Amino acid sequence: MNKLQNYVTGQWLEGNGEGVPMHDAVTGEIVALSDTKGLDFGEILQYGREKGEVLRNMTFQERGMMLKKLALYLNKRKEQFYEVSYRTGATRIDSWIDIEGGFGNLFANASLRKLFPNQSYHVEGDPIDLSRGGRFMAHHIMVPKKGVAIHINAYNFPVWGMLEKCAVNWMAGVPAVVKPATNTSFLTEAVVREIIASKILPEGALQLISGSARTILDTVESQDVVTFTGSATTGRMLKTHPRIIEEAVPFNMEADSLNASVLGEDAVPETPEFDLFIKEVRNEMTVKGGQKCTAIRRIIVPEKLMEDVQIALGKALDKVTIGDPRLKEVRMGALVSMDQVTEVHDRVKEIAKSAQIVYGNLDKVDVIGADSKKGAFMSPILLRADHPFDNCAAHDTEAFGPVSTLMPYKNLSEAIQLAQMGKGSLVSSIITNDNKIAKEYTVNAASHHGRILILNRESAKQSTGHGSPLPTLVHGGPGRAGGGEEMGGIRGIKHYLQRCAIQGSPTTLTEVTGIYQPKADYKDAEKHPFAYHWEDIEPGMSLKTHKRTLTDGDIVNFANLTWDHFYAHTDITSLDGSIFEKRTAHGYFILAAAAGLFVYPNKGPVAANYGLEECRFLRPIYHNDTVYVRLTCKQKIDRDQRGAELPSGIVKWYVEVFDAEPADDQEDLVAVATILTMVQKKQTVFTEMTSEKIEELLSKLSEDTKPEWGIMTPQHMIEHLEVTYRIASGEIQDFDVATPEKYLEKTYESLYNYEPFPKNTNFPLLTKDTLESLQHPDLETAKQKFLEARNEYLQYFKENPEAKLKNIVFGELNKFEWYLMERKHLNHHFSQFGLL
Repeated sequence: MNKLQNYVTGQWLEGNGEGVPMHDAVTGEIVALSDTKGLDFGEILQYGREKGEVLRNMTFQERGMMLKKLALYLNKRKEQFYEVSYRTGATRIDSWIDIEGGFGNLFANASLRKLFPNQSYHVEGDPIDLSRGGRFMAHHIMVPKKGVAIHINAYNFPVWGMLEKCAVNWMAGVPAVVKPATNTSFLTEAVVREIIASKILPEGALQLISGSARTILDTVESQDVVTFTGSATTGRMLKTHPRIIEEAVPFNMEADSLNASVLGEDAVPETPEFDLFIKEVRNEMTVKGGQKCTAIRRIIVPEKLMEDVQIALGKALDKVTIGDPRLKEVRMGALVSMDQVTEVHDRVKEIAKSAQIVYGNLDKVDVIGADSKKGAFMSPILLRADHPFDNCAAHDTEAFGPVSTLMPYKNLSEAIQLAQMGKGSLVSSIITNDNKIAKEYTVNAASHHGRILILNRESAKQSTGHGSPLPTLVHGGPGRAGGGEEMGGIRGIKHYLQRCAIQGSPTTLTEVTGIYQPKADYKDAEKHPFAYHWEDIEPGMSLKTHKRTLTDGDIVNFANLTWDHFYAHTDITSLDGSIFEKRTAHGYFILAAAAGLFVYPNKGPVAANYGLEECRFLRPIYHNDTVYVRLTCKQKIDRDQRGAELPSGIVKWYVEVFDAEPADDQEDLVAVATILTMVQKKQTVFTEMTSEKIEELLSKLSEDTKPEWGIMTPQHMIEHLEVTYRIASGEIQDFDVATPEKYLEKTYESLYNYEPFPKNTNFPLLTKDTLESLQHPDLETAKQKFLEARNEYLQYFKENPEAKLKNIVFGELNKFEWYLMERKHLNHHFSQFGLL
């Protein structure tokens, strides 16, 4: 029997024990053996801490792009994981939540890179002035912890459970050691194998323990973070581990909880909300066989609607087909194991002591395409507790399977009280079309729940449902639910960062934070800051402008242009009792005038104004006052190349407007703003293909030059380039674009990035793996014809600068886009023959 392997200390290792069998939930067959005997957990954790240096030193942008690349890689291989997932008892829909939901966490966290600075650590919040003169200040930074994230996961989501946590710690720059539940660790191992094979993560960023790890907490350190998902009993035991307490190790616990869904009093039969409620409860009882920490365990409905809900829910459950999850007609698969079936049965019997089973049978289940005696199958069970305040079993006991308990309430206060009797849950929901009911329930119930879904006819079509945690929202809950938080967007990432308050001068803290702090020393730029590419700009780089006097006519003209006729600008007879002394310049005119002073008129790397982030007008400026501006780089933010745009980043500029001649009792600073510009990045990948450069490179090419890839000879390559130029000059246009329409836009946009053409790319006009007949007698003649064709292309666009001509791969291109294509194309083939 095959053993699962553990990926630790940079290698795949088997344990040296007998191993624990893991069973197919559907057939009962042994899938593999789990064995961790002989592993040194202390060594594993230390390996992660030491190797984590690479991950810690990456910027947030680099980590985010790493996650995105990994998500794309795994998504292309998702079908192989579905085949493994069926053996856990999961249907296609169940597996989709687990597998593609896990990959979605990678995508979602990758996008959070845009909210962090372009460095390896985070700067949190606003600067804090600790002195009247502004020369002593403070800020908060958050740096990656220098430990490992130890994830002890439950069996029900072997992929999602791993990736929803790892995506967050990787974004923070912290490596992970994953310990999945043994029952389904064979699916986790399959995904980890692909992750490691991809070589996208730096070594040490992920280690996998495929089985028991009872002593893993014995060597945790204060810089580590431990997360646990599973039963509240096990969680409390781990949380009180002596080493956790001694080292003050952060411990995040997400425990199973008795989540409640409430039907609003307005949601009577034949309303959309009633139907939504029945559908939601049915789904939460049967998706994943009810083995979800967010499943609805308590169904709280108005007393008068108990019979209606029971009947409607019974009819809905009748439609749930159970059996082999590979079959399309099957809606609910198996539980994870026969042991789990036994445990759920025992819990149902406990609840049934104070409630009655009104749907389902513990002793019988009809299945399709499988043997109910060999697989871990179970019928959905609906219980009814008519006296929920007296009988507390449904509020205390969780049956972790397709089980839920129906209970009545007389008024909304009772519904809230019943929901709170679960002593803390991950999620609650209320289904109502009455917003007053929604508000009252939410505000009063929120103290006991980590998330509340308010569902009605308006949100239903786009709702992700009661049981769906989302990467941008916190996942966790108070009390019985563990008191922890996972995911939550930027909040989740901060769990793996150490917050540190830093104090010093603005100039020093500018260097530390990488963000210009007001009143820090300026770094006078040698040329206008807008003349620099994104890479060459640095925080503190500054320009002091010349001066401008704002006249009475300027203010009146601005009022007429904008239709802003506020009295302070246009009616100087109405200034009595106001804060204004004279005709006052519009705040936005001051800002516009400031832009006129600092904007660089020539075409350069600044591609566009990207927006205004903050603006403050500190005191009035009157007619005939003179102002000047300080433009200072505040911060740089990386940005993905997107669409038909050259690669660029965002620069935040701190704009300070000064009164050049302030009165003795006035501050000279009159306005501040932060503006954003999109600034092009340097192109350092490709050699610019001038006529001189091309001739220089052609002189190196001989008949004996060998390609580094592909089958072309030097002459075939030159003749191929000649044909491309004849297409670019309009001489050859009798062809159809070969790129399929659905891929054409993305292909066309790729011209604008700084990525080389892939090696061995096949040109559509050439037969793959076949050399075409040569058109010229020798290489020298081919070179000459190539240069002639290029000159014709240049001349064509000189005479027709607005023209657009087809390219067989990229579609219709204008003059600039043909230039981009030429640069990439020549770099590709000249590199192919070692000329570059």
